[in-house]
Amino acid sequence: MQYLGIEYQMKHPPKLDPTFIPFGVWREAYLKDAKVPISIAVERDRGRVSVHHTFIHGTPEMAETDYRYVERYVKFLLWSIGGFKVSVCGCPELAKKLQEAYTPAGERQFDYTFVQQMYEKDLQILDLPLDACPAANEQAEPMGGNMDGCRIGFDAGGSDRKVSAVIDGECVYSEEVIWFPKLNEDPDYHYEHILEAFKTAASKMPRVDAIGVSSAGDYIDNEPRVASLFIKVPRENWDKVKTIYTRAAAAIGDVPLVVANDGDVSALAGAIGLDAGKLMGLAMGTSEAVGYVDADKNVLGWINELAFAPVDLQAGAMQDEWSTDYGVGCKYFSQDAVIKLCPAAGIELPEELSLAEKLKFVQKLMEADDPRAQAIFETIGAYFAYTMVLYSQFYDLDYMMLMGRVMSGKGGDTILKVCNDILAEEYPALAAKCKVTLPDEKMRRVGQAVAAASLPKIQ
Repeated sequence: MQYLGIEYQMKHPPKLDPTFIPFGVWREAYLKDAKVPISIAVERDRGRVSVHHTFIHGTPEMAETDYRYVERYVKFLLWSIGGFKVSVCGCPELAKKLQEAYTPAGERQFDYTFVQQMYEKDLQILDLPLDACPAANEQAEPMGGNMDGCRIGFDAGGSDRKVSAVIDGECVYSEEVIWFPKLNEDPDYHYEHILEAFKTAASKMPRVDAIGVSSAGDYIDNEPRVASLFIKVPRENWDKVKTIYTRAAAAIGDVPLVVANDGDVSALAGAIGLDAGKLMGLAMGTSEAVGYVDADKNVLGWINELAFAPVDLQAGAMQDEWSTDYGVGCKYFSQDAVIKLCPAAGIELPEELSLAEKLKFVQKLMEADDPRAQAIFETIGAYFAYTMVLYSQFYDLDYMMLMGRVMSGKGGDTILKVCNDILAEEYPALAAKCKVTLPDEKMRRVGQAVAAASLPKIQ
């Protein structure tokens, strides 16, 4: 197989999408003959800097290939690590092209706007000499696994909110309440629901020592910066959104508060259940949600928004309607992936069904052993096997925990089996190092709200 002059190998192309070009597999092949060193440094909040050293070909005939490689590389870093300042060191030509792409009117305008909202800074692409590359400054955040005292754990989901009262690691009360955060533009609606949950949990304990929150979105210093929960709230009202958790916590008392992305909390729950680190939790649901904890069960302060990170290089890859980019994770590891493959599988979905209902329609066929549905989940399993190669290039992985509604039933079993079979045959070292698995009972015993409760350390 070949793409932009680079020969790469894929023994088991996805059954319903044989033109899939896995970025991680292609990247390995690209680097075999790339000899010109460049470095890419990405700065994010608190002065943290991640530095990646790589190579390009650096010849006129490989200019297009080099740009494709570096552009996708930078895109992956921005959506895995996050950051507002990208230093491209050692190649002025590539830096200039990236500067043109990442502007309010450029090809990557969505990414530019996201960074502005996330960090409240304009995204910068700097052109620097190789020897002027900024120094790395990584600071993992010790977070979670604290079970002492009387704690509130809150899990803010898109359709229901869960709260737990936890005393010395034991859940003494929990409740689940339906709410509609994605439909409400009034931030007071969200605040009142959050405060009510906190007060309910507090009433079940003699005191409150700490509050931990698991919430969809991206957070800096406990402030929501970009979050689907508040998608209807106008940006001019985001001063109330940014303080929504700190205000609710202050109404309970002067206690430590930690707010974390729900993907990271899912990974933390798995790590607590397994008593192991280097774990990524990946949920295939409405979109692709990802979290990661390192060897010490710490989060890295990365945004892990792999739904918008590239996985497929093919020109005909499906476009993501929101970010407008092609070949990004949310179209391969979500209910959208199942739906997009239906025409190739020969399945006609009733138009009147919602997206979630369309997924259930295909899953029902799968439970009846329909070979068309089987082909869909086999295809996603192949997607994921080859994408594991990519993720392992950027994350140190011992465990990959797959979750979400797409992974339920026979479909999830098929995804897991195909993925593990391909890895065992083509990437045995990766298969031996990283266990790709579904949550077992040991992992499930630590619920999301309980894991959230463990986030803060009591002073």
